Amino acid sequence: MNNLKLTFDKLDVGALNDLVAHESCGAISLFVGTTRDNFEGKTVVLLEYEAYEAMAIKTMNLLCEEVRARWPDVVNIAIHHRLGTVPVKEASVVIAISSPHRKSSLDAVHFTIDELKKSVPVWKKELYGEGEGSSEWKENSECTWSQKYKDNHML
Repeated sequence: MNNLKLTFDKLDVGALNDLVAHESCGAISLFVGTTRDNFEGKTVVLLEYEAYEAMAIKTMNLLCEEVRARWPDVVNIAIHHRLGTVPVKEASVVIAISSPHRKSSLDAVHFTIDELKKSVPVWKKELYGEGEGSSEWKENSECTWSQKYKDNHML
């Protein structure tokens, strides 16, 4: 089962753990990406996320297919990503993967977050504290699709 979601609601890590649990699995691996209070010496007050939602879900489905091809024993995958504002300490993204043994789920979670940051069209805006510049849209350093777009659309 794949459970993919973009939501403005607060992410519930425990619920995702329960969602991917399966009687045949001895491992559930989780990645929880949270909003931190700093970036490059600036105070971060919150993050704001936007997405090209239809393409993001499509890309996340393709990512699940790739995970299942690399780790055939993976049973359940959940990827939930916040949209809108995300305060400091709250989860922006949660990835939960179950498998019979830990190696597959741990490796798959690591792969999934790296590939998600490279390929899924979700944009992040950092809002800073007073006197530090109000905000800045950020691009993941891993992002591959953005550079391809820029290369193909330069005047």
